[in-house]
Amino acid sequence: MFQQSNLPCGSTTRFDEQNELKIRFAALWMRRVNADKPAVAEAIHDRLVDFYNQTHRHYHTLEHIRHCLREFDRAATLMDDPGAVEMAIWFHDAIYEPGAKDNEQRSAELFQKCSNASGCTNAILQQHIHDLIMITTHREPPSQRDEQFIVDIDLSSFGLPWDQFESDGRRIRAECADMSDDEYYPGHVRFLQALRERPTFFFTAFFQKRYERAARENIERLITDLRMRGYY
Repeated sequence: MFQQSNLPCGSTTRFDEQNELKIRFAALWMRRVNADKPAVAEAIHDRLVDFYNQTHRHYHTLEHIRHCLREFDRAATLMDDPGAVEMAIWFHDAIYEPGAKDNEQRSAELFQKCSNASGCTNAILQQHIHDLIMITTHREPPSQRDEQFIVDIDLSSFGLPWDQFESDGRRIRAECADMSDDEYYPGHVRFLQALRERPTFFFTAFFQKRYERAARENIERLITDLRMRGYY
């Protein structure tokens, strides 16, 4: 359960799906950041794909972004600024080094640099997207509606069927292959317990209705399994 594996890295999307993502990102960038530089938008997309295809990634890949975008599409009409949430989804795991404490901060800074270089002059939008990226640290509860949605989207895979949830867990474990089980699992159990102790796992009514029960059942099953293996 959630043990190290030799799962393939990077995106498994077909070329046409990759092209659709590129078109989608470029349209979003031109709509919200700068409509005058389509080539720049495509170049930024390609840079993000390079990040998400890094060989040390198994879970925090382009497939995770695709999953988040599918969940985003289901709930976008309920958000205050769906364009900002979508942009934050694209960037929230752009920088990912296993065990690093500043991945989200560096990802937010990457968005800032890219948007500045692209000629963005909307400081309010930049700050909003920065804050949305930073809330995915999951270190404090989100207070704004869009923050609640991006947090729920980021953790929505907890509500998937057990086999998919368990597979995601193995992929996350594979990203920390340099850690022993005794180093990795106690901290993972503490994270799961913190999630379990929330009054609700999800912060929005939309995701509570869609995934709350399944997420709690998955967490309970995993904690029980890890405790049986001696991890507390």
